[in-house]
Amino acid sequence: MNVQLAYRRFFMNLLFLAFTFILLHGSSTAREEASRHDADDVVNIGAIFTLQTINGKVSKIAIEAAEQDVNSDPRILGGRRLSIKIHDSNFSSFLGFIGALKFLMTDTVAIIGPQTSGMAHVLSHLANELHVPLLSFTALDSTLTPLQYPYFVQTAPSDQFQMTAIADMISNYGWREVIAIFNDDDPGRNGVTVLGDKLAERGCKLSYKAALPPEPTATPSFITSQLVKIKSMESRIIVLHTFAKTGLLVFDLAQKQEMMSKGYVWIATAWLSTVLDSSSASNTSNSILGALTLRPHTPQSLKKQAFISRWKHLSNGSIGLNPYGLYAYDSVWTIARALNLFFDQKGKVSFSNKNLSSTGEENLNLGALSVFEGGKQLLDNILGINMTGLTGPIHFGSDRSPPHPSYEIINVIATGFRSIGYWSNYSGLSVITPEKLQLKPANRSISSQHLKPVIWPGNTIERPRGWVFPHNGRQLRIGVPNRVSYRAIVSQINASNAVQGYCIEIFRAAIKLLPYTVQYKFVLFGDGENNPSYYDLVNMITLDVFDVAVGDIAIVTDRTKIVDFTQPYIESGLVVVAPVNKLKSHAWAFLRPFTPMMWGVTAFFFLFVGTVVWILEHRTNDDFRGPPKEQIVTVLWFSFSTMFFAHRENTVSPLGRVVLIIWLFVVLIINSSYTASLTSILTVQQLSSPITGIDSLISSNERIGFQVGSFAANYLTEQLNIPKHRLVPLGSPEEYAIALERGTVAAVVDERPYVELFLSDHCEFSIRGQEFTKSGWGFAFPRDSPFAVDMSTAILTLSENGELQRIHEKWLSEKACAHRSSENEQLQLNSFKGLFLICGITCFMALLIYFLSMLHQFSKKSPIKAGPSNRDSSRSTRIQTFLDFVDEKEAVSPRKLKRKLEHISSNRLRSISKSRSERVQ
Repeated sequence: MNVQLAYRRFFMNLLFLAFTFILLHGSSTAREEASRHDADDVVNIGAIFTLQTINGKVSKIAIEAAEQDVNSDPRILGGRRLSIKIHDSNFSSFLGFIGALKFLMTDTVAIIGPQTSGMAHVLSHLANELHVPLLSFTALDSTLTPLQYPYFVQTAPSDQFQMTAIADMISNYGWREVIAIFNDDDPGRNGVTVLGDKLAERGCKLSYKAALPPEPTATPSFITSQLVKIKSMESRIIVLHTFAKTGLLVFDLAQKQEMMSKGYVWIATAWLSTVLDSSSASNTSNSILGALTLRPHTPQSLKKQAFISRWKHLSNGSIGLNPYGLYAYDSVWTIARALNLFFDQKGKVSFSNKNLSSTGEENLNLGALSVFEGGKQLLDNILGINMTGLTGPIHFGSDRSPPHPSYEIINVIATGFRSIGYWSNYSGLSVITPEKLQLKPANRSISSQHLKPVIWPGNTIERPRGWVFPHNGRQLRIGVPNRVSYRAIVSQINASNAVQGYCIEIFRAAIKLLPYTVQYKFVLFGDGENNPSYYDLVNMITLDVFDVAVGDIAIVTDRTKIVDFTQPYIESGLVVVAPVNKLKSHAWAFLRPFTPMMWGVTAFFFLFVGTVVWILEHRTNDDFRGPPKEQIVTVLWFSFSTMFFAHRENTVSPLGRVVLIIWLFVVLIINSSYTASLTSILTVQQLSSPITGIDSLISSNERIGFQVGSFAANYLTEQLNIPKHRLVPLGSPEEYAIALERGTVAAVVDERPYVELFLSDHCEFSIRGQEFTKSGWGFAFPRDSPFAVDMSTAILTLSENGELQRIHEKWLSEKACAHRSSENEQLQLNSFKGLFLICGITCFMALLIYFLSMLHQFSKKSPIKAGPSNRDSSRSTRIQTFLDFVDEKEAVSPRKLKRKLEHISSNRLRSISKSRSERVQ
């Protein structure tokens, strides 16, 4: 098709070139003899439209009205008069090209049009050479860029904004796949390309592009063949980007194919809104009920309302006004305002000849083409215009787009049509008019994007889900692994095609929650003698052997590259299983709760705290005084008796009491932790194994078992770089047990659900270490299948209502092993670092305060009186004196002595009374 298109374009260009040569060569003399006596009084403007079309008819009336209004205002153009000649291209690009040449031969300063983007691409090259601005409000192809076509100006929003609006609508309704029907011409192809790009930005895609012949050559038979093909596809979201005649024919034929019924979504571009605005809706509404379309939005104003009231008189009731009529009127005024500024700038309408010739030996004389010398100045004036017209504010941004382009979204209903909201480039979808939203900060959040309810095809207000199963009438082929082990997960029933198990019940429960009926059948995959390869099972979906794969299929990276998975319905991950031995009890079992480091640090703190308390109490407490040997025994006794809170020595100093309180709290925590750990050691069977997890298994040279068909083998070799010769395939739990008992393998690596079932019957083995992968099981679907999204929603519902847990308990309930336990961990020093740190800081601060207090008291008792000559001897003497001062008994004040005597006497009285009562008893 591309080659044919290229040849066709090449032929047309040659034809245009030849005709131009003949036309210009023959008319050069006539141009030289033309009278120009009124050139200063009349400004010529051309317009090119197909007057048989709706936009052509509306534009002609609006342009003539604008010409009349401009010429009736003497303030515009300084007394000059606009002369607008309209050329009918009659659906022919060739005739449109000829009309443009005629305008360029008659000193035309600007051209309104052309109507189609294809002709705009051709004429823009002439405009570039001759400096004649082209203004079009219907040729809205987004590829007509100012970089390539500087003299072409779009006075209405380009198709890029329209396609962005459609993409936002599709994303807002949650649809993912779209079918586009378009005319196979420049605006059709380019518009659909932009739509595909905008959909991709939102996570959607064009699943099929149906190209129709350019208007008016599309035949009913060809359109019907395309509709039949589309009807057999999965997507039910159809975007129709054509012209009015072809578009209405598509709708009529789609109704005959029952494609305007419930479940379908039709979104037409702005051509449909022009039909609804400008013609009788009763003639077309029967075949377009429920369709959505876009209409360029223009804000309400008194000027616009006056023109609408005037329209019936202008058109004699022959045709209704649509937004493109407003753009046509404003385009004339844009040129008029720019010309007015041009003349104020002392610009003159003058033309010069430009000879075009080839660079070869043969010259091709195309005649004298007139170049508008003020064209660049007029173009700059047009781009710098700033006024208010019927369509609202008129000015052009840096990309030449109108300010804040917006559309009204229309829903076709039985009584005509109704507005369901707006889209603007500023704030997206909303039920509030764009001009009101522009007064607020832009908000494109999901919560702010909404439209009014829609009456969809089939006269329903229920939002279509946007897709159906392809090949209507065929049951879905559900691939199921034909397992020979772990049959509680999935298994065949009595050598039939019936299946049961944990995964099957979850699939059936989820599919019941779908809002539509699904016909399906299970197809077993595997020979029934060995567990099948799950990679092969998933690959069958890409080969169109299965539509869905249901079973214990792990969601891993390699598989997600070729299929889509649902939400996981069970968590999974690889774990290591190894034989374990019972730890035998011995005479030193009581030391097990703490590590050697923990024992050493604890013993050190017992002695350290006892020493600190002795220092703080030595001067004031008689219990901490006496001969050195007695004091050493006192420190040891006090230190270790705090473990049992049985110390007989009282603390009298405030600092000593603070230190003791903190230490007793630390001892309480240590005692409680030791007691709990020792209880666990003596009452729960302890297991040991040389394999402590995946790291120790990798570093060893032992052989590793794995389940046949599982992804574990690929993961171990590709991700962990374990040589294949170390891997041993195992097919059943019984083979696991035999291989582990005989030492054929040192450990088995498998997914946790399988391992939990295995350990429920084999308590002599245990999981070593933690899971070293995180994944889950899910159902596999073809890429971009919307069915996967609906099933994921159903699985989440099962999880929320507790049904998943009930099914799990039914099929995978574990038998508890009476003596299964994970490896006991000794209490580490790290667990108590905070306590020891607090205690150490408290002791240090207490000693610092005590030392400073002693220095202060000592300085008061014996002030420094040493001279320079005996400074060294005085220093040693003073240190000795200070140590003697610290060691001596602190003098007790009379008040303290009285309080102490009262305390002693009260203790004696209590002891006497207690002894007497004992004697009486």
